[in-house]
Amino acid sequence: MWTLSGFADEISPDVETQCAVASGLGLGFVELRSAWDTNVLDLDDDQRERVASLLRRHDLRVSSIGSPVGKIFVDEDFDPHLDRMRHAARVARELGAPYVRVFSFFVRPGTDPASWRDVVLRRMEALADVARAAGVVLVHENEKGIYGDVPERCLDVVESVGSPHLALAWDSANFVQVGVRPFTDGYALLRPHLEYVQVKDALAATGAVVPAGRGDGEVPETVRALRDDGFDGFFSLEPHLSDAHSLGGFSGPELFTEAWEAFTTILDAEAVPFR
Repeated sequence: MWTLSGFADEISPDVETQCAVASGLGLGFVELRSAWDTNVLDLDDDQRERVASLLRRHDLRVSSIGSPVGKIFVDEDFDPHLDRMRHAARVARELGAPYVRVFSFFVRPGTDPASWRDVVLRRMEALADVARAAGVVLVHENEKGIYGDVPERCLDVVESVGSPHLALAWDSANFVQVGVRPFTDGYALLRPHLEYVQVKDALAATGAVVPAGRGDGEVPETVRALRDDGFDGFFSLEPHLSDAHSLGGFSGPELFTEAWEAFTTILDAEAVPFR
């Protein structure tokens, strides 16, 4: 039984609408990235309590905090960002989220990522230490332009840090956008560390994001392999069908529903039960 979730702010900036649409689709979990056009890490105490109250009202839980931790350039000051990681861990515990999404730092265009490897690994170790102390697990997303944007460097990050509190999130669309064939080039390499799947697809020719199964992200092949491997983690819809930018994306209720239908059609075709 696979568990579906989704980036709730892809539905609407309004949390009431986020919850209503998510629960209407039968989701039991959401991923929190922003609420009322405010990043989840910038919500004040009262706002977070309002979020928690709305989630309870709609019988929703939080699969992950969709944080922007690690979305700074690798040569920027790290200390304030480490404080942000500590806050992200507190928010995760407060809202009952087992995971916090993170990134391995943007590399300046034209710079060899290898030249920043040691810095990246020290920073990722520090983030994992915070996660360990808080009892949460970080999932590293393969974002475009960061150190871990291709399978080999994703593997380098997670294996070099070697912490049970740092695992991998899989994003097919992001792999496509950096010239990777996700399943063909990355699945066997990364599967041992894969705990979380973000559901979106993209066209190799243009990089445009499309619903799952309609692009070059090899989503059906990945689903089939995960099913056969006995994978039992979260699948979080992140459609980006209306807008995409460096800190997230937006779809709206109708396109979010279209993305849900596209992915669940694949699950049905592969005889994968989900909730």
